[in-house]
This record gives sequence, C-alpha cells and structure tokens, in this order.
Amino acid sequence: MYHDSIEKMMKEKGISTGDRVSVNKKGNTYEGALMPRIETGDRSCIVIKLDNGYNIGIDCQGAKISKVSSRERQKVAAAGRRTAPRKGKPHVSIVSTGGTITSRVDYKTGGVTSLTDPEELVKHIPELGDIASVSVSSPFTIMSESMTHEHWQKLSAEVSRHLRKSEGVVVTHGTDTLHFTSAALSFMLPGLGKPVILTASQRSTDRGSSDGPMNLACSARAALSDMSAVGICMHGGMNDDFCILSRGTKVRKMHTSRRDAFRPINDIPLARVWNDGRIEKLQDIPPRTGKVPRPDTAFEPKVALVKTYPGCSPDIIDYYSRKGYRGIVVEVMGIGQLPTSGRNSWIRTLRKATESGMLIFGAATTLYGRLNPNVYAEGRMTKDAGVVHLGDMLPETAYVKLGWVLGHTKSADKAREMMLRNYAGEISERLHPDSFLY
Repeated sequence: MYHDSIEKMMKEKGISTGDRVSVNKKGNTYEGALMPRIETGDRSCIVIKLDNGYNIGIDCQGAKISKVSSRERQKVAAAGRRTAPRKGKPHVSIVSTGGTITSRVDYKTGGVTSLTDPEELVKHIPELGDIASVSVSSPFTIMSESMTHEHWQKLSAEVSRHLRKSEGVVVTHGTDTLHFTSAALSFMLPGLGKPVILTASQRSTDRGSSDGPMNLACSARAALSDMSAVGICMHGGMNDDFCILSRGTKVRKMHTSRRDAFRPINDIPLARVWNDGRIEKLQDIPPRTGKVPRPDTAFEPKVALVKTYPGCSPDIIDYYSRKGYRGIVVEVMGIGQLPTSGRNSWIRTLRKATESGMLIFGAATTLYGRLNPNVYAEGRMTKDAGVVHLGDMLPETAYVKLGWVLGHTKSADKAREMMLRNYAGEISERLHPDSFLY
C-alpha cells in the first residue's frame, strides 16, 4: 500500500490501482495508469505507467492528482486492440518456456518475474492476431540458466507435436542459454520440413524499450515462410528496424544487455525479417517440405565444456575422468594448441585420458575462425595426444552435439566420425568473408 495520506486522498477522489490518472507537479503533467506500489519502494511516491510503456515514480508532496478514466473504461479500450486471431489466418504454435520475453515487472519487489499464464504473452502483443492464428502452450516454465538436457528432450517432443498441426513453431526462451537450446533442437529434430524459430527478449514485455514484441512478430513471420530450418530470430540492430534469423548451430549471445546481442558466428544470417512481413533471404535455405520429424532425443549427460587460459592445469581432465565422464570439449588456444611444456603441460594427461577411452575434442576459444592443429608443433602434439579438432564449430554447439552423439553410440571411433559429420550446418565448408563480427 501507498502511504496512508495517499491512500486517503485516492479514496476521496475515487482513484484505484489501474485507473488512468493525471499528475501535475512543478508545472509538468504526467498521465498514465496508476500502478501498485513496489513494496520495497518509497511509500510517499506513486508509480504510473506512461503511454510509451515506461513507469515513473513521482513524489506526491506538492503534486496535484486527478482521475482521468476508470479501470473499466481502460479495459474496454484495450479490448479494441485485437487479441483474438482473425479467421482464415495460417496457424503458428507458440511454445513458451519462460525467460524475459514472458516476464513483467513484479510490483511487490520491483524486479522482473515470469508471467504465470503463457496466454498473457499474446495479450501483450495483440498484433500477432494480424499475422497468424496463434495457439500457446507451455511444457515447462524455467529461466534458461537452469535448463538441462532433459528440458531439451521435452521441448523437442513438444515442438514435434505442434508441427503436426501448425505451419511453423515459435519457441520463446530465456536469452542466457538460447543458443544451447537452438543447437539441441537442430540435432534432435532431424529432417525438419518446417520452420522452428526460437526467440527471446533482453527486456520484459511491459517495458517501453522491450524488444520482445518485434522479435515475436518477426519470428511468427519467419515461422510462416518457405523454409525448413531451426533458427534464432532476434533484433538485427539497436533500433526497431529488422530482425536477423541465424542458423541454430551458428549463433551465440555476444552481449549481456544489447537488443542485438545474438549474432551469427562464422556465418552470415539466414535472412533479414521485417515486422511488416518482408523477408530477405541471405543464404540458400532448404524450402519447407511439410515433414514433421520424430524427435531424436538420445543424450549422454556425462559430457563437459572446459575453457583454457594461461596457467590452466590439466588436473581438470583427471577430475572428469574420475567422475566417469565420457567426453569433453576443450576450448583450445589459437588454431588448436594446448600447453605442452612446463609443469602445466597437458600432453601426458590428455594421452592418458584418451587411451583410457575418454573422448576429447577441441573447439576454438576465439569463436571465430577454423582450427588447424598441423601448423604449430604444439598443435601437432595436442592432436597426437588424442584431441580431435572440430574445425569452426562453436564450443557450445560442440558440447551439445557431443552429448547427442554419445547418446547414440558407445563406440569411440563412431563418435569421432559423427562429431566430424555435418548434421545441421554446424561445420562450415568455407568461411564467408563478411561473417566476422557481422
């Protein structure tokens, strides 16, 4: 509750939370919807949501507050914005898993919390009804940093189920591990004949600066397009100009907070997508065939991703070996090296681990570029110790792929062959000159 004096004043003027109010203070007038007080906030300030979507707090001392319209009238006006889809529109399924795109401000704490009903997502973005007939389901709700391979398996099954009745599927997800999930779906939905588009938001949907509505609208457009692909569709720049659709195995979150944080790595986007429905394909993308794949979700959880750095000890390999891990992806230095001299030489430990049956693969810690362990002596020694280098495959994609591969075979030779086979565009035949820092 607000301060007793504010509550009394609002009661006298017939003002309730949700009503549209006008606040005049020091010659400035602010108008918007009265929001609940943040419990950890100043009780002498009221919070209103402006028409641009931003919330502001105003100290009530010396302010004149008046009621503009009631909550009921606002509901009628909001109902004029179409939340129900138009008849005759193609069907897109939205599979909601949580994350910032399905979050709003919690006025008890002032922080961001998940929406309790996935249908609220569509209510926040009523223009979706102009694009498609939309249905929403939620197999689970979780912030993406808590995702496990079991969520990927469940999500793959849910997406496959919805593909049977939809032109395409849009998956909403948290940004932190979005690229891990896009890689997992790329491997777990083999022979995909329809679009599966993952999207997210760096800012909650009730913020004026939210990228969620445009990301979701562009994703729905991409889900209706003539392509068969798993991709991530997010802002292409800081402004609301267009989104870029990136291949699910060649994309990564590259900034903590920018709206254009997701960029293709060692690749250019599959397409640019505009909010008005325009789609500019930048690569040859397989056309839709309508095939709905049976989920292939076998996964070995005893895999790890290890980063190297100056002074790093090879003891980490011994640790995972003792814990029974079947495979490790190591982010190797340069174009394929690991420490080979001094007390932190990895060579003896690597050879011992690979000879005992552990599979160790190298991915570039630089992210960009292709590995070539044959250039330097240190790279050759790393290769001779049993490390298999994975070209330009991203470390996160390699980690996901390794778990998927080892879910399908117990043969070390077969696993090495599968890791070097290109299943979902994770290995580039050649690097496009414009892909660096796209």
